Amino acid sequence: MTSTTEHWNQIFTAKADPELGWYESDAAQTLKFIQDVPDLTSATIFLPGAGTSVLVDALLPLCRHLVLNDISDTALNKLKEKIKEENKVSWLHHDISKSLPNEVPVVDLWIDRAVLHFLLEENQIEGYFQNLRSTVKEGGHVLLAEFAPDGAPKCAGLDLHRYSTEEMTERIGPDFDLIQEERYVFINPFGDPRPYTYALFQRTKIG
Repeated sequence: MTSTTEHWNQIFTAKADPELGWYESDAAQTLKFIQDVPDLTSATIFLPGAGTSVLVDALLPLCRHLVLNDISDTALNKLKEKIKEENKVSWLHHDISKSLPNEVPVVDLWIDRAVLHFLLEENQIEGYFQNLRSTVKEGGHVLLAEFAPDGAPKCAGLDLHRYSTEEMTERIGPDFDLIQEERYVFINPFGDPRPYTYALFQRTKIG
């Protein structure tokens, strides 16, 4: 892994969850977007940046299986301490801009809250979307939630690539239809507003 792993490991080592700038006490905004995804109870869900998010706790009783990825093994180890339903979880310590291992299954739902916007180089962004397209099955869904164009330019000490719905739609490609979108202003634990772009897509065909 790269020094990016070290950067995130330091953050997850030094701070408790409520001290993290992206911390949510509940996952209501994300759950609202996936409530109408069909057959969720039989779904396999991929989180490209699971972190230590409460979203994982919320998803476990709703789906069949979770694939939890993070570039920080410290975050994954913290998450493992909290999760009791190990049989419903696969763990992956991986840079999501690099090709995914062959053993990663095709999935029904890909949920990204605040991961994609940390990728700055064009080859990293394209690598991310190649992974997405190779992993989400036909009929499956993708939820992207990234800093909006007028959002903060940095997070966790790193520069960001901020996203409009239009750029998300262009980058995800013609095999996906935009189902729902929303501008959402998240108030972080320090009381600062953080505008997000939320967009839900469905894969209509395999290109």
